[in-house]
Amino acid sequence: MTVSSGSAGWYLRRLSRMGPREVGGRVGDAVRRRRWRSARPDCPSVTGARFTAVLPAGTIAAVPPDAAKRLIAEADRLMAGHAEFFGVVRDDLADPDWWYDPKTGRRAPWGYAFDVPYRNEEAVGDIKQIWEPSRHQYLTVLAAAYAITGDERYAERVAEHLRSWWAANAPLRGVHWTSGIELGIRLLSWVWIRRLLDGWPGAAGLFEGNPVARNQIWHHQRWLAAFPSRGSSANNHIIAEAAGQFAAACAFGWFPSSARWRADALGSLERHLRSNTFGSGLNRELASEYHGLVLELALAAVAEADAAGVPVPASIRLVLLRMTDALAAVVDNRLRPPRQGDADDGHGLVVDGAGTDRWASLLATGDAVFGRLGWWPTVTGTDVRTPLLAGLIRPTAPAVSRPAGRPAHFADAGMTILRGPAEIWCRCDGGPHGFLSIAAHAHADALSLEVRHDGVDVLADPGTFCYHGQPEWRQYFRSTLGHNTLQVDGADQSVSGGPFLWTRQARSRVLVADTADPSDGGTARWCAEHDGYRPTVHRRRVELTAASRELRVVDEVRGPRRPVRLAFHLGPAIAADLAGNRAVLTWTRDGEDRSAALELPEQLSWRAHRGESDPPLGWYSAGFGRKEPATTLVGTGLADGTGEFTTVLGFRG
Repeated sequence: MTVSSGSAGWYLRRLSRMGPREVGGRVGDAVRRRRWRSARPDCPSVTGARFTAVLPAGTIAAVPPDAAKRLIAEADRLMAGHAEFFGVVRDDLADPDWWYDPKTGRRAPWGYAFDVPYRNEEAVGDIKQIWEPSRHQYLTVLAAAYAITGDERYAERVAEHLRSWWAANAPLRGVHWTSGIELGIRLLSWVWIRRLLDGWPGAAGLFEGNPVARNQIWHHQRWLAAFPSRGSSANNHIIAEAAGQFAAACAFGWFPSSARWRADALGSLERHLRSNTFGSGLNRELASEYHGLVLELALAAVAEADAAGVPVPASIRLVLLRMTDALAAVVDNRLRPPRQGDADDGHGLVVDGAGTDRWASLLATGDAVFGRLGWWPTVTGTDVRTPLLAGLIRPTAPAVSRPAGRPAHFADAGMTILRGPAEIWCRCDGGPHGFLSIAAHAHADALSLEVRHDGVDVLADPGTFCYHGQPEWRQYFRSTLGHNTLQVDGADQSVSGGPFLWTRQARSRVLVADTADPSDGGTARWCAEHDGYRPTVHRRRVELTAASRELRVVDEVRGPRRPVRLAFHLGPAIAADLAGNRAVLTWTRDGEDRSAALELPEQLSWRAHRGESDPPLGWYSAGFGRKEPATTLVGTGLADGTGEFTTVLGFRG
């Protein structure tokens, strides 16, 4: 079911997911937006503004040489105007048009910010393509290159682009003033730009000595204070808003409202960081990339607090500790986390070059701030961000117990990781559909599996690909058929009401989670069921046997006789030779040929699909805006309410 997010029906469905308090808050927002149309106050006058939140001496010297080399190479590409955003290569970044979308060739319209129909690609273009450069994270890369090299070319380019952006984007004018997450991340970028440019003679004149910059910073914070994400929308967006607001109020605390903004943002960050995170440490959106985004944002906020000497509630550091331990627990042997839920390549703070491992960087920062546990995976890569954050964040010895061994079952999140020999890694999904009433970033993936061998996707989660403008692709990548699970009656387990809205959500429960130690040569077992097709119940059992290196999956469909489709999505590196109900899988890893055999349920009729577009089937999205053909095996048939469908994946060699 494809639904426009601008239709009257969508607004009614969206309203149905709100409580009275949220409705009242949104009514107040609407009144305020109307009032702000004609009442735009000027920034209060400021005298004696100074920037004091500088990096401690020796911080830049602690940056590893290879990480610095990658950063400078990236900075030089940016200086030449080259960049890539969501699969679209740009060569115009030396002098960017801040309102232009190179993907569609459209420019966003001018006008009062809240009148801009930013979700309408026909009117605006691809909003993600327009917004991303204006997060100014490529400018933090240039500023970091200046801090490391002292080459003023980088600083001068940063100053040129900031002045250009400020001139083209007056407060409350245009598309860059429509979304709080964009304002919050942009503020965080500006704080770090000022910090990293501190040795440049023009830094003070660009920021605290510049009335245009002060006006922009003040209006950004005024906006965020007035229009926080509310109720059913208080997911990762509210974390970004609070982190950016708090960082700016600490580092740019020059205004009469700065103390209030700082206190309110810190309170919001503490409250929503707790509500967005399970007790186990996993993010409640059950979307791995948003776990990374929230962790990055909150670490950056704590860095500003410690730099400014602002006390931070112990609960914030505790949540960050649990998030970091949870990340260390769920990654595979190549430090890749699950590919679960939505992913849009969003970052909180970017100061590294291409080739830097995001997840290794987060674990390295966790080690520097909290200390690694003995079961943590080894991090061998380097990055720029860790020494910068570690230079500001006060190391903390947590007054709580931490896991003595590597957790494998996260009961509150319904995630179970089964591990086998030869680095076999399997994620089993038996958790909640998503977070809050709309579950915005969830997929209809109950009881789905991900299986990797030495970090290679064998049974893959296909990913996300897009949000706006291509509804048939948005629908496919978050559909039940688009995941390694079973579909009944050709329908999704959960009902979509729009691209970020689910009006009915399947409920899952884990029945067995016996995560055996693979070194013991035993068998790990998992079993769960969901009610998305009620009265029919889908139950799945998974067994990973270490001795035979075999994964057995048994699907039961309890209820009336109904048509089913069982899908297994192979990673893009996997070649498949399907004959009847048996597929031989082959791939290469580090120059070595590897293989597996997939025995599929013989009661179903099996076909291989690859790169089909009408309708979409057989695709893998490695990152937002990018997709490539991959093989999907789909079995069709009938479930009579008494039988079982058994799949066996056996790894060779």
